[in-house]
Amino acid sequence: MNVGQIVDVLEELYPLDLAEDWDEPGLIVGNPQWGVHTIYCAVDPTEETVNDAIAHGAQLMITHHPLYFKATHTVAGSTFRGALVTKLIENHCALWVGHTNVDSAERGQGFAFIDVMGLKDQGPLVPHRDNPARGLGRIGKFDTPILLGDFALDIAHNLPHTESGVQVSGDPFQEISRVAVLPGSGDSEIMAAARSGADVYVTSDLRHHPVLDARQETGLAFINTPHAAIEKLVFNLMVQDVPAAVRARYNEEIEMLITSINTDPWNVRF
Repeated sequence: MNVGQIVDVLEELYPLDLAEDWDEPGLIVGNPQWGVHTIYCAVDPTEETVNDAIAHGAQLMITHHPLYFKATHTVAGSTFRGALVTKLIENHCALWVGHTNVDSAERGQGFAFIDVMGLKDQGPLVPHRDNPARGLGRIGKFDTPILLGDFALDIAHNLPHTESGVQVSGDPFQEISRVAVLPGSGDSEIMAAARSGADVYVTSDLRHHPVLDARQETGLAFINTPHAAIEKLVFNLMVQDVPAAVRARYNEEIEMLITSINTDPWNVRF
């Protein structure tokens, strides 16, 4: 197997045309001809995760967040991002980023949350312009209503531990059955969650004023999760789906590892 073959599989599962217009996912570092037998998955491409990928002998690193969010004029090793590019190349470890294209894939970020929480999938929160079966976020439903507080506790138990924890805005004893989720920064889609008929909106990086206003205007409850923790759930599906697709296409086996490193930036809470 080589990097190019794995990238073909990844971009069949998570098509680049599902990405938002401002996003540039895909192969960021590496030669498509480099050989691959081990893939290392992490939410963030940091010095710690890059070092760990190399230490595990990975030839391909998959991250959810881009190494570069903006166009750059240098990958010089004197910059911290350039130093990561240099280290990856020196160790023949490629980097593929699956960002908003993975968010909108059928078995992407939103579905990963629905799946782990045992909700019935009701489709995307914000359908993609060209494919309504795909799109940002997800709607899920419980057959039997549960308490908001119990649901938040279940989420906390299913996410990787962080010091940030899980926050709730709403009555913990409110019964909920319909859930809107958008893993990652999702306060731009608060009104989409409200229009969906959801009882609660699960997302990350929620700000004071949008939540306060929405609570008063719509009565929607909110669960604020650590950004990297909820987005790490997609790798539980990816380590199943990618090897299965490689096996089906090439009749080859590939090893996939999920990082144990917590990249949540908030590491102390008082």
